[in-house]
Amino acid sequence: MNILLLGSGGREAAIAWKLSQSPRTVKLYIAPGNGGTGRFGENVPGLSPLDFDAVRDFVEKQAIDLLIVGNEDPLVAGIVDYFRAAGSNLPIVGPETAGAALEGSKDFAKRFMERHGIPTARYRSFTADTLTDGYAFLETLTPPYVLKADGLAAGKGVLIIDNLEEARKALAEMLGGMFGKSSATVVIEEFLSGIECSVFVLTDGHGNYRILPVAKDYKRIGEGDTGLNTGGMGAVSPVVFADDEFMKKVEERIVRPTVDGLIADGIDYRGFIFLGLINVGGEPMVIEYNVRMGDPETEVVMLRLDSDLVDLAEAAARGDLSGVEARIDPRAAVTVMAVSGGYPESYPKGKEITGELDPVDSILFHAGTKIDADGRLVTSGGRVIAVSSYGRDVADALARSYASLQGLKFDGMYFRRDIGRDLLALENK
Repeated sequence: MNILLLGSGGREAAIAWKLSQSPRTVKLYIAPGNGGTGRFGENVPGLSPLDFDAVRDFVEKQAIDLLIVGNEDPLVAGIVDYFRAAGSNLPIVGPETAGAALEGSKDFAKRFMERHGIPTARYRSFTADTLTDGYAFLETLTPPYVLKADGLAAGKGVLIIDNLEEARKALAEMLGGMFGKSSATVVIEEFLSGIECSVFVLTDGHGNYRILPVAKDYKRIGEGDTGLNTGGMGAVSPVVFADDEFMKKVEERIVRPTVDGLIADGIDYRGFIFLGLINVGGEPMVIEYNVRMGDPETEVVMLRLDSDLVDLAEAAARGDLSGVEARIDPRAAVTVMAVSGGYPESYPKGKEITGELDPVDSILFHAGTKIDADGRLVTSGGRVIAVSSYGRDVADALARSYASLQGLKFDGMYFRRDIGRDLLALENK
């Protein structure tokens, strides 16, 4: 099978690694890929996932049998609809535009959850014309205040503010263009207190789904979950509190109503659903939907997925997952992200990466890397390499990743040394 995977981050590196292990993979292309994905397939650096005409030409010329869309931008922009409008029956992992709105519009997602009885925080949406109403709604809430840009904002469109006056000011600034068109509508939510986790579901558009390994990621740049939000500084799986009882609630109250709700709304959704959940006193609630795998969670989920990803992906894309299992490796898996100095604010690029790039006890999933004109592996983004490891438990896997990080070097390299510490504390209670 010839497969085209769209994307260039650590998520796509982990997916490519898993796809490359399948005996069904004849040729794997990653577009555009990064400095490390060439180990698992052939990079197509000149092919933009948002250039749908070019993607279609590539699909036809290379006789692609399966298209997997790694990140959200092409999905929200309508790549699935584009192929269908052209009369193509190419199996594609990813929803049509209507389904991609679960991530592309926070307001749409909240209305979807409300319509289908899916537990989530109380909310209201506001535009510049209803700014005064927004101020009034803030006054009905207790701090902290959660403000979310309705549209895609590169992971930066959520503000959590402790002070009411600062929240009012932020609301006006967001509606005034802080995040461009993405914040033309702002969703204000009540704050939920609890511990978060990420649940991933693969569904086929016909009511069948498979729940993949549960993970927990760490968003803040600083240890102890302090400082600015990032795209993710690390992740662990399994998650100690996501036991059988909790996951039964997740499936009955969230997964099944989501899958059934999409069908009821006439949305043909064939692909991954990312459920950003929070455990509030043992009760799962949805913080957000994403319409693709998460990053850096994918870097641990792919390690723990013990089934052939090609089988799962093709079955979902063709609309029938009924005969395919999603087996889970009993081992723990963790990833720790090495990032550029200065991230998530301004940071330099082009720093040479040296040291042990193929460690015995870990797998390096490249994210922000490239091969420069001199053939050197250099940094090209804020999150550079996800150092991922198996272990007999989370503590063992973490020890392996941290040991491997000691052999990795680039100027300004930073990583959090407390990934998973909160879950280890829960285990020891």
